[in-house]
Amino acid sequence: MKKKFISFLIALNLYGAFPSWYYNIKNTQKQKKAFVEIMLPLIERENQKIKKLREKIIQIFNDPYFLTNKKNLSFLATIAKKYKIKNLTNKEEYLKKIDIIPPSLALAQAALESGWGKSRFVKQANNIFGHWEYSNKGLKPKSKYEYIKIDYSIKIFPSLENSIAAYMLNLNRNPAYKNFRNLRYKYKKTNKLFTGIIAANTMINYSQLHEKYVTLLKQMIKKNHWEKYDKALSE
Repeated sequence: MKKKFISFLIALNLYGAFPSWYYNIKNTQKQKKAFVEIMLPLIERENQKIKKLREKIIQIFNDPYFLTNKKNLSFLATIAKKYKIKNLTNKEEYLKKIDIIPPSLALAQAALESGWGKSRFVKQANNIFGHWEYSNKGLKPKSKYEYIKIDYSIKIFPSLENSIAAYMLNLNRNPAYKNFRNLRYKYKKTNKLFTGIIAANTMINYSQLHEKYVTLLKQMIKKNHWEKYDKALSE
């Protein structure tokens, strides 16, 4: 299936989940290619939303009288709550937390966490990045041992897009990824490209595998030549 046609389907919101034809692909390389063709436009679209929000935040702070504008202050309060920003008028705090995620990193984590979209969590819950929730509303994980008590569930998302949005928000506001945000901000200030390979070094807290997980992410990006999608952002 052609990439342009897939992008067209996504634009029409027809991809709430991985399509059945994806799971019928027998050739591994073709399936991996299809995975990228499905996921990349969704990742790029979510990044565009974040980029537009960032631009609006900059526009508000560039107004010397923004503190007198109730509409702007109300908007900032809403965003501050969403991104867990403590200081309502601290521009740097917004810019550190509201920024795009390197596409290669998102693709690598999506592939690793979901088994290239083939895991039960994806098929039954559109959960690409292994998000948990401490409630009984989600999908119960299976335990090999009956005596192990599992007090969390796998969050169910209405669509792949919702799962990607939650993943990006998680990286942008969770204290566990503060190093990721600080490093990204440092690269942004010096006009350097913040790639998935560089970002992967800060993902040590994303998985219980820790250092091994970082290595797996880097290998995934390099093996599939996904850094080209990061470079496309700077062109």
